[in-house]
Amino acid sequence: MSDFKRRYFGTDGVRGRVGVYPITPDFVLKLGMAAGKVLSRGQGGRVIIGKDTRLSGYMLEAALESGFSAAGISTVLLGPMPTPAISYLTKAFRADLGVVISASHNPYYDNGIKFFSAEGTKLPDEIEYEIEQELDKEVTLSDPAALGRAYRQDDAPGRYVEFCKSTFSGRLSLEGLKIVLDCANGATYHVAPLVFKELGAQVITIGTAPNGVNINDGVGSTHPEALIAKVLAEKADLGIAFDGDGDRVMMADSTGTLLDGDALLYIIAADRQEQGKLHGGVVGTLMSNLGLELALKERQIDFVRSKVGDRYVMESLLEKGWHLGGENSGHIICLDYVSTGDGIVSALQVLKAALRQGRTLAELTAPLQMLPQELINIRLTAGFDALTDPKVKAEVQAVEAELGAKGRVLLRKSGTEPLIRVMVEGEDRKLVHHYAQRIADVIRKQAEEEQG
Repeated sequence: MSDFKRRYFGTDGVRGRVGVYPITPDFVLKLGMAAGKVLSRGQGGRVIIGKDTRLSGYMLEAALESGFSAAGISTVLLGPMPTPAISYLTKAFRADLGVVISASHNPYYDNGIKFFSAEGTKLPDEIEYEIEQELDKEVTLSDPAALGRAYRQDDAPGRYVEFCKSTFSGRLSLEGLKIVLDCANGATYHVAPLVFKELGAQVITIGTAPNGVNINDGVGSTHPEALIAKVLAEKADLGIAFDGDGDRVMMADSTGTLLDGDALLYIIAADRQEQGKLHGGVVGTLMSNLGLELALKERQIDFVRSKVGDRYVMESLLEKGWHLGGENSGHIICLDYVSTGDGIVSALQVLKAALRQGRTLAELTAPLQMLPQELINIRLTAGFDALTDPKVKAEVQAVEAELGAKGRVLLRKSGTEPLIRVMVEGEDRKLVHHYAQRIADVIRKQAEEEQG
């Protein structure tokens, strides 16, 4: 089944550059038809569609709506909404399928389509495979009397705001806290400020003026420097940054120190352990900092690593029967509240821990000693496979031998972009940087030679 994934579906739906196959109106229309036919089995049904703030979202939304309608599926159009909101609202509306038009943290010129099941979870591989098979068949329309309808649901943002607030303790308030919110000019721009204001915080916003092309542009969780600068300038208590579709979060304390997903995961896990609400251990990924694993071990909290990608974190959580997992990118899953990563809900769990314990973010993360980690992203053209290149493999083995038991190396392909990610971790920051650059240089050289 891995072969079909290389055709259209990646680790997070179908994604690519707008106007370049498969992110074209004709393909997306057919994708809607194929998904509708697999979903309905000829019995009709209902799907909800949300999107982030990319200009191309209008075009792709119309194409999807047409495709679903042609398959006899009615659509509920929600407009700009965070990805986790679609997961939640798919269940709340008793819909058969949820669809998000988004390329998450990617630039505005990328876009993608991802699906949620009726339970609010990512579609299993088997269903994605069925949709791929359907795409290869001849296009056939439903009977004219059985075509789907479409309408807009105007109260969706308010429903999601109330849900987010419900995950925060009714006995606690954010009154007296000055919080900077960076919404990445993305899908959280109109809901996140409401959540934190209605819980009592004084909210200062950046990245809340989307224009269709400025999503993730110098703001958001992938550019935390904007958040840090604003926190310091405003003398805020803390800052919270989301990515373009709202499923990732980073935070900064009052000194401007950045807390990534590993740090936030530690805070939530430690607090839940103290309350007896952890429900098993914690799932991280191959990219999770070794410092997180060691800090959790010190607290006698079990920790396992999954492959990189929230769907693999979810698989491990379900397999273990645990409730908490996430990635250092800020994609955190709290299964007792949500069935996918949710930046707003995750931030609220961190704030709940801080208020419950009466401690600052710095104090909460004091036991967590992160090891120096260097990550280099190298953009590659098609045809070169760094993971199998003999010289690249030899360089990785040489670095691993020099690091010994005091570090590790990880090479992996991005599931959402044409990138190879080089990660080196160890005790000495200068050596870690040196080793990462060494491997990256070999990859670039081999890629150039491959291209002639």
